Order: sequence, then C-alpha cells, then structure tokens
Amino acid sequence: MKELVLASKSPRRREILQKAGLNFVIKKSDYEEELSDKIFTYKKIETLAKNKAFGTLKNIKNPAYIIGADTVVVYKNKILTKPSDKNEAYSTLRQLSGKTHTVVTSLCILDSETQKYIINSTTTSVEFYPLTEEMIIKYVDEFNPMDKAGAYGIQELPEGYVKNVSGDIENVIGLSSLAVVNSIKELEATLEEFPTKSSYLQD
Repeated sequence: MKELVLASKSPRRREILQKAGLNFVIKKSDYEEELSDKIFTYKKIETLAKNKAFGTLKNIKNPAYIIGADTVVVYKNKILTKPSDKNEAYSTLRQLSGKTHTVVTSLCILDSETQKYIINSTTTSVEFYPLTEEMIIKYVDEFNPMDKAGAYGIQELPEGYVKNVSGDIENVIGLSSLAVVNSIKELEATLEEFPTKSSYLQD
C-alpha cells in the first residue's frame, strides 16, 4: 500500500486533505520556487507543481503518491504573489476591490516508484465587492495577508468582502480535494489504498 505524501507545509492544504478523510505524510519539497516573470501561463504554474513533487523524491523511503501543488492569484493575466509588506498588501487588495480575478491551483501527482505523473489545473473565479479603505486596513491589520498569494485568505475574509465565487472554493484556499482524488484515480490508484480515517504525520 502506497503512502500519500503532501509536498507542502501549507496548513491550509493539510486541513483540506484532513477534511477529505485521507491519511498522508507531510514532506516539504527541496525545490526552491522560482518565477522568471509574473505573466501568467498554465504551463508556468504546472511546471512549479511538477518540480515540487519531483523535489521530494529523494526524501521518500516507502512507495508513495506525492502531491505537488502551486496556487496563484491572477488579475489581468498577471500573477499576484505573496505581498512583501503591508503596503504591498494594501495595494493588492485595492487592485482587486470591486473586480473579478481568478485563482489557479496546479496539481502534480507523482508515483515515486514508476515516476509516472499526472498534472491537473483547477481555476476558480472570485469577485470582490467594492472595498472601502477601512475594510482593507482592517483586514491587513487584523489578519495575516503576507503569507497568502493575492494578499488574502478567502476562508478568513469577513462577510461583505466576497461577492461571488464561481468554481471550487477549496481551490482558492489552496488545493482542490476533488482534483486530488481524480488525479489519483487517473494514476490507476483506488481510494481503498488510503484509509478513510483522517490523520497526518510530519517529519
């Protein structure tokens, strides 16, 4: 029976897999993420996900399916990365105010034994209400936008910020459990290989 390995330290991805009822081990990838520029293409994000999965291979002792993932916020075909400081977080949220943007998560499931892999991308549209200056300041000061692409976490935004979500909201949080399950199936795995009791281990 193969292990399921999450190549990420993201607490949000961990929580999503736990809620999906999958047992998994957390092993951070050795791959250092790089973006040559901030122009969005699916290939660019899918390559990052693939590199994260393969960057974990040497740390795998038992046969495993490795999950590599990368999530980006895209507005006007530009990737909005994690803000470097509060001023950049303010600027990003002002840019998204009253507008619709997309969130793309690319997912690579890698079989550590055969090195066969599959890549899928999930896209979700998010529309914000027009945000007042006070709303933006409140969010940036009271929450932690610095560790989130696009300077926000949809699961923690107060009421009145998000007008509409079209697509999988888990994808916006960081990882679609449906995409994970479907990708595993495409690698000819069955859900019976993974116990339904939710737990995880971390090195």
